[in-house]
Amino acid sequence: MHVDQQQAREIKTQLADYARELAERTGAVVEASAAPDDAARLVRSPTLALGLAPREGGGYAIAVRYRLGVPAARSIARKVASEAGETVDVRRTGRIRPLAGAGDGPGLRPPVVTAQAAGETDRVRPLRPGVSVAHVDVTAGTLGAFVRSVTPVEGAPDGAVYALSNWHVLAGSPSARVGDVVVQPGPADGGSAPDDRVGTLARVVPLAAGETQTVDAAIALLDDATVDAGYPVGAVTTTARAEGGELVGKVGRTTSVTAGRVTAIELDDVVVGYGDELGALRFDDQIEVESTGTGPFSRGGDSGSLVYREDGVALGLLFAGSETGGTNGTGLTYCNAIDTVLDRLGVTLLG
Repeated sequence: MHVDQQQAREIKTQLADYARELAERTGAVVEASAAPDDAARLVRSPTLALGLAPREGGGYAIAVRYRLGVPAARSIARKVASEAGETVDVRRTGRIRPLAGAGDGPGLRPPVVTAQAAGETDRVRPLRPGVSVAHVDVTAGTLGAFVRSVTPVEGAPDGAVYALSNWHVLAGSPSARVGDVVVQPGPADGGSAPDDRVGTLARVVPLAAGETQTVDAAIALLDDATVDAGYPVGAVTTTARAEGGELVGKVGRTTSVTAGRVTAIELDDVVVGYGDELGALRFDDQIEVESTGTGPFSRGGDSGSLVYREDGVALGLLFAGSETGGTNGTGLTYCNAIDTVLDRLGVTLLG
């Protein structure tokens, strides 16, 4: 049975309440860091992420995602799937983690070492999407896009250009401050200040322990506004909301150009482990992508990549992933809705 988007949303809401009730009744928890004895790092109900999954021939199923290796989550997923009947798409994932970090601490997924990265890990000028970049105290992530601010940024010159990436790439810690140095390539790829400085942290969407999030995003004010804004599909200047089923691509620091398909949208309660400082954070309204090739769509270091349709329309900002799951077993990738990212930061894509 196929249901339309609005019907699917209503069913999702009902199932979310049911899943929460089951999780609270069983006391289920999901370990979100490498310290299972630390109760602050365990996420209690819900233990499932629920969203909408496109179906062949039209309509939607309810996307049910649960963590591999968590018996309580698997049991709850089965009960929720049984309640949903035929309108369900159940998948298991590995631990979902940001794809870059300030270090190799518990819960973080460090970038793939420079020698094994297929993307741009060298010093690149002018800057272009897909290159290694990071806060001077972070390892390495990806420069996703260039943007302009629609609201004034103190100290920024007229016509200023900003680099868009993730909070955990351009800031990396609650102690990061506006004005901190950003380098290209990222420190994990040999970048250092002052020689490789390309700009400064300008604006972030803060992440805070215990709060539900929608985006992991930040921008850096670039020292040089001369940039190469081209992508493998040409200029990306427009955005759209993912509807599910789209064929997409990205260019990232680690896996370079990869292709995938949007397998779920509007995923709520996606639990992502952020290590000791923030613990586990829940994200709502996320996009899921699986690889359509033989390798993964993303790996550690690809955080911050812009995810776009084949026609060059941006859909999301890549921020996290699992090492298992997906049709080819190489993992699933999670993205923030790009319009939400741009709105929260008060920016537009460079046209």
